[in-house]
Amino acid sequence: RIGSNPHARVTAAQVDIKNVIKPALDRFKVDNRAFPKGLQDLVQQPVDAKNLHGPYFTSTNLPVDPWGDPYIYEYPGKHNTNSYDLFSAGPDGKPGTDDDIGNWMN
Repeated sequence: RIGSNPHARVTAAQVDIKNVIKPALDRFKVDNRAFPKGLQDLVQQPVDAKNLHGPYFTSTNLPVDPWGDPYIYEYPGKHNTNSYDLFSAGPDGKPGTDDDIGNWMN
């Protein structure tokens, strides 16, 4: 998706998190008064979602990070305890390391 430029990949992950996935999570919350339990809830209606106006993504357009791995969503978040953490595990593909790219970062 993005060539071999590491900075471009980091920027692409930041854009996906902020401008692609976050708005879908926000729409889900408005529709259902709570954030989803997982990103798959944006693709397939969960049983307890009574007011869903999705799907917000299809299984083929749910973004993966620039390294080809799924984005990681945790609700409630460890960094955003009143909300969710949404992040890429970055180039090493291992969550919880220094190269993670998350919505709690600037």
